Amino acid sequence: MNDQRRPETTGPKRQRNAAATRNAILDSAIRAFTRHGYDGVGVREIARDAGVTAMLVNRYFGSKEKLFAEAVDASFAPATVISEDSASLAATLARRLVERTDPDAETLDPFLLLLRSAPNPRAAEIMRAGTERHAGHRLAELLDGPDPERRAALANSLIAGFWLMRAVIQSTALTETDPADLTARLERAFDALLSPPGT
Repeated sequence: MNDQRRPETTGPKRQRNAAATRNAILDSAIRAFTRHGYDGVGVREIARDAGVTAMLVNRYFGSKEKLFAEAVDASFAPATVISEDSASLAATLARRLVERTDPDAETLDPFLLLLRSAPNPRAAEIMRAGTERHAGHRLAELLDGPDPERRAALANSLIAGFWLMRAVIQSTALTETDPADLTARLERAFDALLSPPGT
């Protein structure tokens, strides 16, 4: 009598879905880079969280650097505070920024990814390209007059600085000030930064 046992199965074999696997890796990478920064996590950890092997990560993305670039692109592509209406741009920027940096608001992962990865020079280059391609370009397109890219960069610097001080460092002066007052002051600042020179 043959007493050999067949391997136990836990259910039907799952079919490989390339798009779903790629998305799972990218989602894992965004979470990892946001929590630990570019230098604080490796491909093996990202692969483990996604339920795949490191070899599969490299097959889909080529390298950790290329995976980081795609994570930055995916994180920075959605609009967070920039309005599509140029007529009320300063007011909308101010209102959304105050809302999104409220202590009870949802965490802004792209900013954490930027903050924690910036010390690495190559990661900083990738993030610079990502911010210019998305937030910078999106805002500059809404501006009339000369030098829209520089004015957009100034406004984005105010966004990043305010977010850092209010949402991450939680400056008492910013967290305890009436949101309506913050919004009004930010609107004036954005209006000054975004207006064409000489206006």
